[in-house]
Amino acid sequence: MSDRVTIAIEDGIADVRLSRPEKMNALDPAMFVGLSEAGKQLMDDPSLRAVVLSGEGKAFCAGLDFMSFQGMASRPEDEKAEKAPGLLETAGTPHTSFAQYAAWVWNQVPVPVIAAIHGVAFGGGIQIALATDIRFATPDTRFSVMEIKWGLIPDMTGTQTLRHLVPLDVAKELTFTGRVLSGTEAAELGLVTHLCDDPRKDAFELAREIAGRSPSAIRAGKRLLDTNWNVSREEGLRLEAEIQRSLIGRPNQVEAVKANVEKRAPQFHDPE
Repeated sequence: MSDRVTIAIEDGIADVRLSRPEKMNALDPAMFVGLSEAGKQLMDDPSLRAVVLSGEGKAFCAGLDFMSFQGMASRPEDEKAEKAPGLLETAGTPHTSFAQYAAWVWNQVPVPVIAAIHGVAFGGGIQIALATDIRFATPDTRFSVMEIKWGLIPDMTGTQTLRHLVPLDVAKELTFTGRVLSGTEAAELGLVTHLCDDPRKDAFELAREIAGRSPSAIRAGKRLLDTNWNVSREEGLRLEAEIQRSLIGRPNQVEAVKANVEKRAPQFHDPE
């Protein structure tokens, strides 16, 4: 695991932190590797109930560290290969590049991923945040789809996540201008779920609430909602019924009913 991203798990909740505070958690090759590896590790943990993703220091993530990649360009080819593949090379899945997977992996983690955002979320930073399920931010957090500043387009899945959160004209404006939004404006547009003074505190409160629910139903709900964004109504209804049939009468569903009737805390099993 890269030292750029740390993971601590307690009571089924993963505390994942971007850990390059001296650079405002800017994305260098090691950070891309760390994000991808952290997500992959959590995918395979059946005891996981929720994830809180945040950044150490003054910011969530300031976006791409251009200086680190300029430095890589002058290194020998074998040394570059040891650090990380090219950002646009296929990695993670056949459909994602190395850069895309560092963000998209948080969409693919089977439990809810909650971002706690402060300081700035620029460029790749906002795209990582938008790939999570729920986002807490302070009113003065600054957001920007900043790639246009460098003559580029958002290439860390932002075009896929933005279109489900804001109208197309808004997504275009943000992409074409790179203008900086406050947390307040980001919330008004739908990019932020909750405004608060302490995003990490509130994110963990929500994570603990989620962790107390049936993990089978939570995972099924995330899978269903994410899948149904991109299928026909008929396919969505079919999948809804199919997933519901897979939950009814299973141990965790029965335990949820018993716990409610008996007015006690449920004792759930890890999903199969």
